Amino acid sequence: MDITASMVKELRERSGAGMMECKRALEVVKGDIDLAIEHLRKTGMIKAEKKAGRIAAEGRIALVQAGTESILIEINSETDFVAKDDSFLKFVDAVSAAALDFSGDDIEGLKTVKMADGSTLDETRNTLITKVGENVQLRRMLRLSSTGIVGGYLHGGKIGVLVELEGGDLDLARGIAMHIAALNPPFLGVEQVPAEVVAREKDIALAQVKDAGKPAEILEKMIAGKLKKTLSEMTLLGQPYVRDSSMTVEEAARKGGAVVKAFMRLAVGEGIEKKEENFADEVMKQAGLA
Repeated sequence: MDITASMVKELRERSGAGMMECKRALEVVKGDIDLAIEHLRKTGMIKAEKKAGRIAAEGRIALVQAGTESILIEINSETDFVAKDDSFLKFVDAVSAAALDFSGDDIEGLKTVKMADGSTLDETRNTLITKVGENVQLRRMLRLSSTGIVGGYLHGGKIGVLVELEGGDLDLARGIAMHIAALNPPFLGVEQVPAEVVAREKDIALAQVKDAGKPAEILEKMIAGKLKKTLSEMTLLGQPYVRDSSMTVEEAARKGGAVVKAFMRLAVGEGIEKKEENFADEVMKQAGLA
């Protein structure tokens, strides 16, 4: 029988499962809503959907490079315990492989990529949720396409960085990537600092020196000096290089015959309010005792 949109809508509202899962379940049971709900329960799809609203702020950053393409992807779990699970790590590998077969940088589009067994990446994610008992999410994806030097660095699976250089070599790019992983500069150079940020920092510098009792021209120089120092600390190019603090990153790049063109950085759980759990709690949760 034909599966109508209204049937899919009703099953979705009653089960909470995803639209495609509902459509597939209805096709399997030939349109019977009650049997479709039973099918969803048996396959674990309802269970997976119920977990979808839970906070997933742990996980891994995947880094994959091939040819001109370099990609960072954040895959989240609820606990670090699951982030180290073999099934989760295999899923991370599957996501990495799928990303290379996908031409865009849209995480929602990546979820639709077909796996070897015919399932989409998102369907594979739902299956993993039922297996590990936690919410698993594909949260963010960044792609850098370049014919230049692109260095990648992954720190403990929790922080991933890509750096594009014009000139230089991979060792230099990796060194700068490590610097970015450690210090997390918000901007590449002073030119990229938004005007409102410059204005805010100038106001702060003014407030710091206004009671110094110096002549106006001296105060202006003091403000300019403070502002220059602050903006340099905000930028990758202006920061002291972690491999050699006697020079800035820009100077280190120039010494290596390179210009830093761009960088990208992802850290697991950025911007997510994390709930505190200790290891014992995680084990109890996985054992079904909490």
